[in-house]
Amino acid sequence: MYAKSEQMHNPSRHVGPVPNRRFIDRNRALGHQRIYRDYFGDNPTYPDYIFRRRFRMRRNLFSRIVEAFESHDSYFVQRFNVVGVPGLSTLQKITAAMRIIAYGVFVDVVDDYIRIAKSTAIESVRKFVIAIVHIFGEQYLRSPNDADIQRLMEVAEQRRFSRMLGSIDCMHWRWKNCPTAWHGAFLCRYHEPTIILEAIASHDLWIWHAYFGLPGSLNDINLLDRSNLFSEWAEGRAPKTISAPQGNKRKHFAQMQESARKDVERDFGVLQARFVIVRGPARFWDIETLKHIMLACIVMHNMIIEDERDLQNLDYDYETFDEALSIQISHENTSTTQEFMQFHHRIRDKSAHIQLQNDLVEHLWEKFGG
Repeated sequence: MYAKSEQMHNPSRHVGPVPNRRFIDRNRALGHQRIYRDYFGDNPTYPDYIFRRRFRMRRNLFSRIVEAFESHDSYFVQRFNVVGVPGLSTLQKITAAMRIIAYGVFVDVVDDYIRIAKSTAIESVRKFVIAIVHIFGEQYLRSPNDADIQRLMEVAEQRRFSRMLGSIDCMHWRWKNCPTAWHGAFLCRYHEPTIILEAIASHDLWIWHAYFGLPGSLNDINLLDRSNLFSEWAEGRAPKTISAPQGNKRKHFAQMQESARKDVERDFGVLQARFVIVRGPARFWDIETLKHIMLACIVMHNMIIEDERDLQNLDYDYETFDEALSIQISHENTSTTQEFMQFHHRIRDKSAHIQLQNDLVEHLWEKFGG
């Protein structure tokens, strides 16, 4: 499906011009005219609610992305050949990439409407996800700042789970085109190769932490050992939520914890509904492209959450073709080896974990139980 990547794993695959393949005049101008008339003209064919359903975001947010891309990467700027014939427009390339990501379809599906060749559509997807992460990743993949923490703490208090920033869970993305040599490492308990996304989400569906790329063969314990989340904690660079609360009524605590955990489970559901490409099997060969696709979807997901935060009764039942189916540099002083080991020991200390859990159980029962 993807010539360059497949060549690496299949040397016998034909490279170069395909015999007897004739040139197809797709009338690219018609494709741009359709998109502009249907969604971006002064009096577009389709109203705002249909735009949001098909593009997964409101028109103003999509326009912000288009403007940023034109300034960031010349690939998305329309070009003209030597005789003045226009190439694909910015809207055609970005809309093609969005349709493939949002609907999870094969690249051929977008050709007849957008008028874009298969190879160009694939390239547009690759360029699109890299640009999204590069332009918006620092803001929308950040850890919570002081203002974020204060807001999350206030909401946690209202929800009767004091001092909780978010809930953590993992999601497996099936890797259809996993190289045969890697099957053993990526084979999960469902007997198919998967790649794991570890995420922390808050009540409003914002994803505060995303760690993607670990093989599906890992279980929850050794996955956390490899996650950068706990290495940051060990270095004292992550926010702490529980110091020494009082309390211990386990049934009440289990109910509260299960309710909070549904935040991240619901978040995975909305993420996969918005961007079906991460719900179906991953068809790219190289894991770096898959990483950019997952992170780009999370960045856009958070951008949509921010844009729609004040709206009520939102509909997440998007149209699909298949119903079955930032890293910030720290300027703080680096911890010494001894300090790092002390932090790491405290994080992994089972008795300390049990004591903290018991304290929180008692605290929640005394404050909200009974």
